[in-house]
Amino acid sequence: MEPFEGTIKLYYNTEREKMAMPEYGRNVLRMVEIMKKEPDRAVRSTMARAIVGVMETLNPSVRQQDNYSQKLWDHLYIIAGYDLDIDSPYPAPVREDRESRPMTIPLKKKPVKATHYGRNIESIIDLIALEPEGETRTSMIRALATYMRQQYLIWNKDSVADETIFSDIEKLSEGRIRVPDGLTLSKISSDMSYSRPGLNLNMGRGKGQQKKNRKNRNKQ
Repeated sequence: MEPFEGTIKLYYNTEREKMAMPEYGRNVLRMVEIMKKEPDRAVRSTMARAIVGVMETLNPSVRQQDNYSQKLWDHLYIIAGYDLDIDSPYPAPVREDRESRPMTIPLKKKPVKATHYGRNIESIIDLIALEPEGETRTSMIRALATYMRQQYLIWNKDSVADETIFSDIEKLSEGRIRVPDGLTLSKISSDMSYSRPGLNLNMGRGKGQQKKNRKNRNKQ
């Protein structure tokens, strides 16, 4: 079917060239393209200052940033594809500084031995293994065991014996740590309730405290 005479074609953004700074819109991009075609440098510079003023109006949040005026001029250069010959109050930004890839952060590829305890537990165990025998090492083992018991109860709702936690420490340390004989952990209060992160806003609060809060709300 032939289109009606006078039909206006609609252009979708998916059909258009990708914008370097989409927050300023295509009207600003067209202003920049017109400015770049102006042969007179002085006129181009005047047009650039006017466009920066429009950009500030369209993106007022930029004023909350330090050196926001320079950032606006940097954005102008980016929109222009870094191809601008104007009198700018600031040095022109370098394309490579913006488009260079960030330094890769090396990640541990070694699998976690016990996922319900987490990878950090292994780092703590390595630290304790370097500590000489004595009260400090025993205190560190007790603190580690208490934390591991808490993590165990978060992901496994069943109760857990101290001996199970102690055995896990010795296994994860590959024999470098031996839990001292007679070491015990403090008893878990019956009011404590452990929940997985993000699933309970009252995580870590005692059941008694939650019940008390409900009573207070009912009295209101």
